[in-house]
Amino acid sequence: MGYTRLVEILAGFIIALAIGITGVGAGTITAPILILFFHQSASDAVTTALIFGTVVKLIATPIYMSRGHVNGKVLRLMAYGGIPAAIIGSLLLNSFDKNSLTRPILGIVGLTVLISAAGTLWRSLSANGITPSPINGKWLPWIIAPIGFEVGFSSAGAGALGTVALMRFTSLLPAEVVGTDLAFGLLLSISAGTIHASMSGVPWAILLKLLMGGIPAVILGTQLTKVVSPRMMRLVLCVWLLYIGGELSWRAVKPNSKGPTTPAASTGPASITRN
Repeated sequence: MGYTRLVEILAGFIIALAIGITGVGAGTITAPILILFFHQSASDAVTTALIFGTVVKLIATPIYMSRGHVNGKVLRLMAYGGIPAAIIGSLLLNSFDKNSLTRPILGIVGLTVLISAAGTLWRSLSANGITPSPINGKWLPWIIAPIGFEVGFSSAGAGALGTVALMRFTSLLPAEVVGTDLAFGLLLSISAGTIHASMSGVPWAILLKLLMGGIPAVILGTQLTKVVSPRMMRLVLCVWLLYIGGELSWRAVKPNSKGPTTPAASTGPASITRN
């Protein structure tokens, strides 16, 4: 097995491990890694991240449900706002010329990663965390809808932004926040991923390698929550994501930037998608 294949499998393992432990990472980590290190085009990275997130969360969510960590009522309210918005975001992205959207996608993913990382850091480092201020359930779909749109357009945001919203606007326990948000992310990934895959195709070569590492890792991650502090894991992830988000944002605005090379032109790890 070639070096680049091993790197792709390892990347899938690390991302899925983080998802299993913290519930965060399917889009926020996957898409930036694919763009910056595997030189996927921005639109292909969104599709790959959504489908990868769907498979990984299909494994992790039932485990959290079996522990009673998914609140069905809150999940339904989130779905009412998030799923239609994710579908709209997906259709909007696929209605434009992909080459002309490279910079906008880089900018949106970069800003989402920065905001997600900053919000999670604030939540983790604050002495009292985020003070809950539960709202009437009828407003929750409207609060969640922008997150759904963001996931449909860029694949990022469901984990970190959804977690912050649940902690701020509901009275769920921390374990329920993680489980419910993970289930919500699964619904968004299925909705948006199906549209992206049907309209843009699936980069199977790199996706399958990510899943080779990701499937066993997410199972391991859900078990490690008993011995590894999710808070410490989030802190490490957030520091790294601040750099990643800044790099993506800079690529979106720097003069004469041509954006990441496409898989067909790359001579790096992404060239393996031709095999």
